[in-house]
Amino acid sequence: MPNVDIIIPAYNEEDNIGLLIKGIQQALANTDFRILVVDDASEDKTAQVAGEAGAEVIHQPYHLGNGASIKTGLRHARADIAVLMDADGQHGPEDITRLLSEIDRFDMVIGARNFSRITLRNFANIIYNTFASYVTQFQIKDLTSGFRAVKRDTAQKFLYLLPNGFSYPSTITLAFLKAGRTIKYIPVSGHRRAGGRSKIRLFQDGARFLLIIVKVATLFSPLRVFLPVSLFFFSSGLAYYIYTYLYYHRFTNMGVLLFSASIIILMLGLISDQISQLRMDRTEI
Repeated sequence: MPNVDIIIPAYNEEDNIGLLIKGIQQALANTDFRILVVDDASEDKTAQVAGEAGAEVIHQPYHLGNGASIKTGLRHARADIAVLMDADGQHGPEDITRLLSEIDRFDMVIGARNFSRITLRNFANIIYNTFASYVTQFQIKDLTSGFRAVKRDTAQKFLYLLPNGFSYPSTITLAFLKAGRTIKYIPVSGHRRAGGRSKIRLFQDGARFLLIIVKVATLFSPLRVFLPVSLFFFSSGLAYYIYTYLYYHRFTNMGVLLFSASIIILMLGLISDQISQLRMDRTEI
């Protein structure tokens, strides 16, 4: 049985997948490993190129999504440690050993990219990381990184929580923290895509990603989302009541509405927190 399984979800990556596999083979020359490429019903020669380069190819019957391919790869994994990485060449194979060097002490080790360069994409990632850090009360350095090493048996317990799309890194990170599992971020070198275009569109997908993160945050720590909103409405109601009392000597309908909204949102948060706890109880942590 290999010590490490490298799981690579791939969709139309014939220009990149061969070079990536060769790079992994060189970087892990002294390691017992296996490369699993999950071909997500690519319309090009991704599967053929991956197989010829020496990877074991798993074929999805039709296009299911990046997260679904990761789940398929984890179900087929046999090694104790699984390394998850993208097929587009943005993750350097030379950094795999750095992830593996820390995995004995942590349940998951994540490669964190450098967002110091001022770009719209980096700015969006900083917003995501800041919000996730607030929700989890843990410093999230790269919420959307698809480059990580994880203990296979632990990751498999969270498969039912993972979505089929691109938001699986956010979900599994928050799930581990919610379950009390340990994670560590280490800086890695990020590369530009070796060929082709990114499948993530900044403006079209930016709002969708933010909504996904809010949904994920609500799933794992709902009170961290509902409580500030409830306090906002309560504070607005109190301020409006003081204003109307001082100037009009009465308690208006708007004040009642704001106070009622704060109570309703708080109750929804408490109910959501109980549902979240029941959902997490399904996981053998």
